[in-house]
Amino acid sequence: MKIAAYTGTFNPLHTGHLTIMKYLTENMDFDMVYLVVSPQSPFKLHINAETGAERYRAAEEAIARHPGLKVRADDIELHLPAPQYTIRTLDALKSREPENGFTLIMGADNLLSLNRWRDYRRILTEYGVAVYPRKGYDLKKIRESLMQEQECGEAAGNGHDVKKSYKIEIINAPVVEISSSEIREGIAAGRDMSRWLM
Repeated sequence: MKIAAYTGTFNPLHTGHLTIMKYLTENMDFDMVYLVVSPQSPFKLHINAETGAERYRAAEEAIARHPGLKVRADDIELHLPAPQYTIRTLDALKSREPENGFTLIMGADNLLSLNRWRDYRRILTEYGVAVYPRKGYDLKKIRESLMQEQECGEAAGNGHDVKKSYKIEIINAPVVEISSSEIREGIAAGRDMSRWLM
């Protein structure tokens, strides 16, 4: 099967996440989405890793509220040693399910900073990414910059495997207008944010 690995802290899951997950299975050729709940991102140390199990249970409950979704919550990162580097997660998924192919799902904001991620070149060549638009980010330009970086690396002969190209697919999904941090801020301010929750 072709699996979309959608990783994140999902604190909380919201309608933007739902829109992306539906798009992946209804408008693309993914058989299933694995919603991989991370205890803590190396770039989001303010998220309490101890709430990972709680967020995983919340993800299961949210998915159950939307019957027919080709999505399952996955707790594989909760059992991996910290820090939770995405390449380790993808390798663990592939080791667990060698018969499946995995593609990492991310927003344009994450693609912009991808060159700061552990073994990001392996992510791009061995697994590939499918990237959805985010407000304020020129996704095509970001992709072009990464592809040029690969070409420069190959020309310099700096150890890149010229047979393996970066796999960066742009998803023409609707732009997500809400973020988890905005929802948390709204709740903290006493506003009703229920319409945004998945």
